[in-house]
Amino acid sequence: MTAETAKTAGNAEITLLFDRYLRSLDDGVFDEKWAGDFFTEDARTRAPIGEVRGRAAVLESIRTAMALFRGTVHFGSNYIVEIDPDGNRATLLGNQLSTHVLASDGTLFLSGGRTDNELVRTPDGWRLRRADLHVVWTQGNPPVLPPELAR
Repeated sequence: MTAETAKTAGNAEITLLFDRYLRSLDDGVFDEKWAGDFFTEDARTRAPIGEVRGRAAVLESIRTAMALFRGTVHFGSNYIVEIDPDGNRATLLGNQLSTHVLASDGTLFLSGGRTDNELVRTPDGWRLRRADLHVVWTQGNPPVLPPELAR
């Protein structure tokens, strides 16, 4: 495999992983297998609700946050993937549009922003080591956060 072919394959694997991750947020199955499919053991995420470290903390934070919604649809686009020369580390920058139906009253809450991620290649494929969401705009009333998320 040429270097260019390897880079193209890596880009495809990384964007597929991230698209699968966004889709999984809408599917609503958040368990240990889910966390292992997407995150490294030492993963860190940062979103408007705060920052968490470690795969178990990421899992619990996402599980708690997603329970605030009856349904969601997440879109990712405009990915820029950079793979380090060693082929084992990468970054993915992209845009994200998220539509949420609040569990409390059924109203819509929308957000748009940018995602900034670091990934590492593991024996099981690419995994997110860092996933940061920077919200640029919102529309509608955000959900009322439970105490465990209101940090």
